[in-house]
Amino acid sequence: MKWITREHIHVDRVACPWLIKKFVDTEAEFIFAPSGEVMDVAAREGAIPFDVKGQAELDHHEGRCSFESIIKKYGLADPALHGLAKIVHAADVAADRGTAPEAAGLEAIARGFGLLYADDHKILEKQFPVYDALYAYCKARSGQ
Repeated sequence: MKWITREHIHVDRVACPWLIKKFVDTEAEFIFAPSGEVMDVAAREGAIPFDVKGQAELDHHEGRCSFESIIKKYGLADPALHGLAKIVHAADVAADRGTAPEAAGLEAIARGFGLLYADDHKILEKQFPVYDALYAYCKARSGQ
């Protein structure tokens, strides 16, 4: 399936593709479009939109970030994913930055990757291991 979000990805828009690829759709293909074009490209490509600023089901809703909305929609009950969601949320939602101590590091890493690479697909390739490591950390922390 094709999935689409805004270009120039950052914390939540990197975490979501990682989550989708690992737990929802192992064959996922990702498209990145200018903010104002996402929904039109989604319709044309038959892609599922996420993190599109109030225009997508898989977006920030009821205090959740898009990562958390995907977890809820697909019924992902893994405690480690819920722990990772707290970190992603705190790194992505400015008002909640202090709610997870790891969030500041994740935000810094995301900014750094954005400075190193202009291509969103390259950023995913390079950052997926960061999320693999955070997931392993959350699994160990939850006793899994």
